[in-house]
Amino acid sequence: MPPYRAILFDLDGTLIDSIGLILASYHHTLATHGLPPVSDAEWLAGVGTPLRVQLARFAPTTAHMDALVQTYRDYNLGNHDAVVKPYPGVPGLVRRIRAAGYRTAVVTSKNVEGTRRGLAVAGIEEEIEVIVAADTVTHPKPHPEPVLQAMDKLGTGPAETLFIGDSIHDLNSGRAAGARTGAVLWGPFGREALEAGTPDHWLRTPADLEDLLFPD
Repeated sequence: MPPYRAILFDLDGTLIDSIGLILASYHHTLATHGLPPVSDAEWLAGVGTPLRVQLARFAPTTAHMDALVQTYRDYNLGNHDAVVKPYPGVPGLVRRIRAAGYRTAVVTSKNVEGTRRGLAVAGIEEEIEVIVAADTVTHPKPHPEPVLQAMDKLGTGPAETLFIGDSIHDLNSGRAAGARTGAVLWGPFGREALEAGTPDHWLRTPADLEDLLFPD
């Protein structure tokens, strides 16, 4: 059995299927403010980084940025519960992981409010001990700070911590923090997009993570 004590999860594209809503929220925001459209591929390249980072090129002033963020969040939260769903098999697996005594955290580029909303929709808020979000760090992913903060709060070391996520930013953040990493392939990205992150584990389905953590 791998010597892991803590399992850190990304949120969007890993625990919850919210990528479609994220893309729709970006498109709605640009259209509302009369800005030229951006392709899904361009938005996807930034998935795993904070909202303000994604919108920075459209916001010459703080006031512009605040307006864009408000439009995005109003649309996203207004449609969230009707659209977002956990990936099949994920809620039960997360419950099993926590019940087995693993320490748990979510490390995400969403803010805390949005993170709690997603965990509630998935029915796993009680299984997550620590939330590290865009508004709890100075340097978000792919910087190592979010993963380092999660390990510090859980009291675990890098070698005994596994961070799983669906984006290259997740893998780079985990690697930079010294943690082990698992690349999720049930999210929006395929293996080719994640190869450069050199994950320790490739996870095609949630069952692969279950087999890794519960080999018997």
